[in-house]
Amino acid sequence: MKNTALSHIHEALGAKMVPFAGYNMPVQYEGVTIEHETVRKGVGVFDVSHMGEFFLKGEKALDLIQKISSNDASKLVPGKAQYSCMPNAEGGIVDDLIIYMIAENEYMLVVNASNIEKDWNWIKSHNSFGVEMEDRSEDWSLLAIQGPKAAEAMQSLTSVDLSTIKFYTFEITDFAGIPNVVVSATGYTGSGGFEVYVKNEDVEQLWKKVFEAGADWGIKPIGLAARDTLRLEMGYCLYGNDIDDTTSPLEAGLGWITKFTKDFVNAEALKAQKEAGITKKLVAFELTERGIPRKDYDIVNADGDKIGRVTSGTMSPSLGKGIGLGYVPKEVSKVDSEIFIQVRKKQIPAKVVKLPFYKG
Repeated sequence: MKNTALSHIHEALGAKMVPFAGYNMPVQYEGVTIEHETVRKGVGVFDVSHMGEFFLKGEKALDLIQKISSNDASKLVPGKAQYSCMPNAEGGIVDDLIIYMIAENEYMLVVNASNIEKDWNWIKSHNSFGVEMEDRSEDWSLLAIQGPKAAEAMQSLTSVDLSTIKFYTFEITDFAGIPNVVVSATGYTGSGGFEVYVKNEDVEQLWKKVFEAGADWGIKPIGLAARDTLRLEMGYCLYGNDIDDTTSPLEAGLGWITKFTKDFVNAEALKAQKEAGITKKLVAFELTERGIPRKDYDIVNADGDKIGRVTSGTMSPSLGKGIGLGYVPKEVSKVDSEIFIQVRKKQIPAKVVKLPFYKG
């Protein structure tokens, strides 16, 4: 089990630690609901240093990225980031990722912790362009400072006006007395804030200064359990749950990051799928009676026949009701369609809703 550079701090704070993607990670400190509310209303800090960072450099770096990713990375300029996914050759998804354009011919790709080795090998296998690739996942730490008060609380730590960093843009700047920190207006919570990339040797200083700066705003450390409830309220896909090697980006509602204006791995097959029409779709649903949907619970019709499965589910702390995502046949994917979730021996009614669950 690997530790992040901050695992000892989480343990000292009394965090409940769990194995996650091969790392010893804090799942919660005070409790999921309190931590969830902290991020929705104030500011909280996640240690997500288990994420992977690949650096691609060279004249053909963009060509390689265009080949392996579904979104159009030619739209990027230095200081801009883009959400994308890497389709596999079978119609599924290798991983979803964020692509950062650092400078001309220089990019950072941020990938999921559980997929670091798989993604690296996949990208490398398509690198016929002579692109210089470097995996710095083991050397970098990442703090997600999230919540509506994040910019205000962190402003004293940097010379950049944080309020000017727009969604999916970033600055490489001084932060907490550390030079060349990547401060990115991205996150996985839907409540605003920043993701801050720093070298392992500087992250303890960063953590300390972040908590000092945020003290007047009630800043708190937040675990992975609240990260999951926060992202689910926004309907953000989690790799391994809602998307995987067998799910098409079109079925997963990721058509908006699948651009057929360029050639990429399996583009022809995905284009054909789009033209023929998908047969199943990832939908969001709310339970209309009490209950909590969980991953892998069956989705059934009024007759009790299985029609799909829950990929993510929880009791929403913000809404106080059971919510989830799951794949169902296209004919029951319209908003307000009635479905049922098999919770042990009970079939609990639910309705398909429009994302996000949490409107802010």
